[in-house]
Amino acid sequence: MKRREFIKKAGTGVAAVGTLAAASTLPKPAIAQKRTEMNIVSTWPRDFPGLGTGAQRVAKRINDLTEGRIQVKYFAAKERVGAFDSFDEVASGNAQAYHAADYYWKGKHPGWAYFTSVPFGLTYTEINAWIRFGGGQALWDKLGDKFGLKGLMCGNTGVQMGGWFRKEINSSDDLKGLKMRIPGLGGDVMAKLGASPISVPGGQIYENLVSGAIDATEWVGPWNDRFMKFYEAAKYYYYPGMHEPGSMLAFGMNAKWWHGLSKTDQDIIEAATSMENDVMMAEFNAKSGEALQDLVKNQGVKLRKFNDDIYDSFGDASKEVFETVRAHSKLANDIHTSFLKARSNLGAWSKISDQAFVQQRNRVLGV
Repeated sequence: MKRREFIKKAGTGVAAVGTLAAASTLPKPAIAQKRTEMNIVSTWPRDFPGLGTGAQRVAKRINDLTEGRIQVKYFAAKERVGAFDSFDEVASGNAQAYHAADYYWKGKHPGWAYFTSVPFGLTYTEINAWIRFGGGQALWDKLGDKFGLKGLMCGNTGVQMGGWFRKEINSSDDLKGLKMRIPGLGGDVMAKLGASPISVPGGQIYENLVSGAIDATEWVGPWNDRFMKFYEAAKYYYYPGMHEPGSMLAFGMNAKWWHGLSKTDQDIIEAATSMENDVMMAEFNAKSGEALQDLVKNQGVKLRKFNDDIYDSFGDASKEVFETVRAHSKLANDIHTSFLKARSNLGAWSKISDQAFVQQRNRVLGV
């Protein structure tokens, strides 16, 4: 081969290699990612403080964390279906998720109540411990499987107030004949004491209280309750609520849809809901103290504490309610048994940790 031809061919080869190398450094065209639709329905009015805004936050967070790969559309109560129709909308697959309090579904199975709150139940830190490390999530999944649902923790309101009343409650006799908005097993306890529990969505409570359709109501706590203006119709505000010591909110998903997601997207949703579980509780704690002071000082609210006799009546009635739950089914009994074990273990620790410290701190500081 002549030298000139060799150099020419070698040069062509080098150029080709250079072209390939250069091509390998060019940005590759984006590969179209599969997008998944996620319609979220809710039991809360749009922009409702804490509950509604928390649901809206988690919807946005999922959309943002997946960079739109999961395309989220959020529907507040009545924007797509009524508040109490959220369960069926998701179980049927018409929507992919709901944000709600699972005790709304106790009529379908009493076990659902334990995954919000039950009378003399678990506080925020205790229910977190039970769900994550005490077998609660596995039982929640087992219950959800019966209805085609998968639930995750997604918010908490903490210890709730006992409710708003038109009159003072000095004994359990004062509860007889009382029409009170109170859902969950707490409503069953009130029924045992002669009250008439009524379950209506949050957006309808005020009109029912003002019109006299109900005589009393519980809702959440000072921050939410002030926003609802219950003080315009009932001035006696009682504490503490026996019915919801740590009300956990649920992000319930259609199980078939959930299992069809990639592990990455499942992890993202779990991270987003877990974050909201923390953020919502922090917001309620941060804002309830100031709201309570305003209610008492500026709105004429009369703060009252349930006396021990009334609380003992709550306790006796709750035992009867729990026995009814346990008799419902093996799963209901399994859930209750697990709950009892968690309440015993966690309560014993809380007594000498959180409770003991707060009592001593408040004593020293004169709080």
